[in-house]
Amino acid sequence: MKKLFIYFSLTGNGDLVADCLKEKGFEIRKVEMKKRLPKSFFFCVLTGGFLAGLGVKSKLKEYDRSIDGYDEIVVGSPIWNGRFSSPLNRLLKDIDFKGKNIKFLFTAGSGEGKHALKKANRLYPEAECIFLKEPKKHKEELGKIPD
Repeated sequence: MKKLFIYFSLTGNGDLVADCLKEKGFEIRKVEMKKRLPKSFFFCVLTGGFLAGLGVKSKLKEYDRSIDGYDEIVVGSPIWNGRFSSPLNRLLKDIDFKGKNIKFLFTAGSGEGKHALKKANRLYPEAECIFLKEPKKHKEELGKIPD
């Protein structure tokens, strides 16, 4: 069974999740923004939250968009301002996951994202959504990661 984890990570929480999923047999594919956010954490959070609130689809560096042949796909992203991150908005525009066994795995400071959950349920009602509260700080959250 071929499994893929395709994700965006800004602070390293997604990278930690990727390491766990790699140990569980997932192929790993990280996407990156073309334009970097400000270096200052405060302005980075402010800018990212603003972009997410507007539903912006940030441009991504070139990446492999092929999902053919994968039996299970986990899409990972941080939650920004309670919403999908702008890189995730772009990823979901670039790739149609309909008909695939898909799960969303979100990382967030609060461990939740109400707007993100609503959007995920609207776009992919069959998809499971898993929220992890800052796994770099709360290692026990990694226990929620599916096999």
